[in-house]
Amino acid sequence: MHPDPAYRSDDRVLSETLIDGACFGMVFAPTPRGPRVAHTPLLRAGEGAVRFHLARSNDLSDHLEGARALIVVNGPDAYVSPRWYDNRDTVPTWDYVALEIEGTVRRMTDGELEAFLHAAIEKHEARLGGETWQAQESSERTWSGLFRGIVGFELAIEASRPTAKLSQRKRPAERARIAAGLEDAGAAELARLVREGTV
Repeated sequence: MHPDPAYRSDDRVLSETLIDGACFGMVFAPTPRGPRVAHTPLLRAGEGAVRFHLARSNDLSDHLEGARALIVVNGPDAYVSPRWYDNRDTVPTWDYVALEIEGTVRRMTDGELEAFLHAAIEKHEARLGGETWQAQESSERTWSGLFRGIVGFELAIEASRPTAKLSQRKRPAERARIAAGLEDAGAAELARLVREGTV
């Protein structure tokens, strides 16, 4: 979380929007061999939890049950050039949106993991548009092979720390130039957020 309070938020909707929009994040936790990180799809489970799965062979899989972990979700980000400022006698920066979620992890039951997988497939297939792929198209052998290879987890959210660094410290005219520059550089989503001043 950014130390400047201008970039911090306690907005629960912002946190939910980031999770639902990215649908992917990094899980950090300690292990006897040191801290480890895993990259994984995420799905909110109501207002107070996030579910994910890892390969059974992942370094974290044997150490998450009952552990306190951190999930990081990254939203849009981009370099901000001083060429867009009123005063060029300054330094570049980076605008971004990110979320840290902290909490205790429990292992999901097989039934919960099954429900999580079906919900995730339905969500992501719908986002693609067109004819959706159905989990039932997997053979029993393929699906059970998947199940043997993964472990499902749920993190109970005890702290949520969103950061939205969107050039809030700049005057409106400068922010308009920053947004235009970001858009020209291919960061259209971040440019929109800078213009709106919120996620």
